[in-house]
Amino acid sequence: MPLTVHSRHPGIQSSTAQLRCRQLQAKTHAPQAASGFQMAANAAGMAVAAAAMLSSRCKTCRHFFGSDGGGSTYKSFDPADQLGVQDPLGFWDPLGFSADKDEATFKRRRAVEIKHGRISMYATMGYIVPEYFRFPGFLSPSLGIKFADVPNGLAALSKVPVLGGAQIIAFAGLIETTGFFQAESTTDGRGPRDGAFAMKDSTETGEPGNYGVGFPNFLGKVEDPEARKTKLAAELANGRLAMVAIIGMFFQNGLTGSAWGDWALYTASPLRAAATEAEAAAEKDVAPPPPPPFDPRCELGVMPPLDYFDPAGFCKRGDEEGFRNLRAAELKHGRVAMMAALGDVVQHYVKLPGFEKMPDGMKAAITAPGSYGLAALFLVSGALELTVWSQDPKKEVGDFGDPLGLGQYDIDMRNRELNNGRFAMFAALGIVVADLYTGNDGIVQLGLDYAWQETYKVR
Repeated sequence: MPLTVHSRHPGIQSSTAQLRCRQLQAKTHAPQAASGFQMAANAAGMAVAAAAMLSSRCKTCRHFFGSDGGGSTYKSFDPADQLGVQDPLGFWDPLGFSADKDEATFKRRRAVEIKHGRISMYATMGYIVPEYFRFPGFLSPSLGIKFADVPNGLAALSKVPVLGGAQIIAFAGLIETTGFFQAESTTDGRGPRDGAFAMKDSTETGEPGNYGVGFPNFLGKVEDPEARKTKLAAELANGRLAMVAIIGMFFQNGLTGSAWGDWALYTASPLRAAATEAEAAAEKDVAPPPPPPFDPRCELGVMPPLDYFDPAGFCKRGDEEGFRNLRAAELKHGRVAMMAALGDVVQHYVKLPGFEKMPDGMKAAITAPGSYGLAALFLVSGALELTVWSQDPKKEVGDFGDPLGLGQYDIDMRNRELNNGRFAMFAALGIVVADLYTGNDGIVQLGLDYAWQETYKVR
């Protein structure tokens, strides 16, 4: 039976055809020897085909990503001599991707590396800049989303409208397919590859990453060869660092919940599981220390020149409840005394309608209709004491609200109130005692009433 050998080489095809002709001749002229001759011819044909296949295999070099088989420069191309071989690692290819020294495959990977590095540098800056600056105005006027409303980090993806995301993808695809609008057509250098989703970059057949626009700063090209080599090496190094950096930022964002989240928030870390369990066990075994005892010397009102002044020992160390009761009484009496001292001064010059004939000072409290006013004040004060001025144990002592909305209930104003209240209690007590003794109000006692001074001279 004849054997037909198919080969890509013309010489092999010619030999096969000659062999077939000889077989036919042998059948015609020597039928008695056909069997032996046919077996020999078949064996010779198989040997020729095997030699051709072996020769073809020996001349084929490995090609990744579907690069063409039109010859390889692997004998003269060395990845260790290309850009990116820098200190401290030098040529670093632990997985041996460049072991075959195929130039087309190397350029393909270099174009991908540069592209990912550039994107990562922008992404890294995009994580940092929004912490200090955001564009004014609206990201989406139709949806009412301002740039200031967009959070930093991965959470920003939830704020970008669907159409906005589609615009970003479309723009990136346009740049990708046109090579920054520098290619002759949208498919220039981007023919199909073997395999799904494989496509050539428009620069990998020449200088990977060089789109002719001065990327990434668009400020012009670098013409000096040495300066250009330095800048390209710096771009590769920075791009590699940015790829590692942005992956770290993504992980930190995802695990802590924010762009610059504290790693202490990542309580599910397996590295902290043992420490957390040990701390929890220790907390169960050891009771928390008791709070320090209450010390009245550390409370408000301890001011120069006397500082802490309690000669009678009313305030006991550790008795917070007793101190709060005494402080509430002090504040109330101080506030009443300040109003009383001020009222004793004002009533000398101002009379309310219907009280024009009332005497000054303490006599007004026992002379009708002033006595009626005293009774009314007593009843109103009692009602306020039982309702509005009832001390809330959850609030600071003396805090009965801020009806005027002054917002001045701070430590400084509270110390001032205590100081003035103490002084007013002495002043009011002195005014009352002097009034009862002399029959004159505070203004007359101070000699500020000129009519009284003329009467006194006459005497």
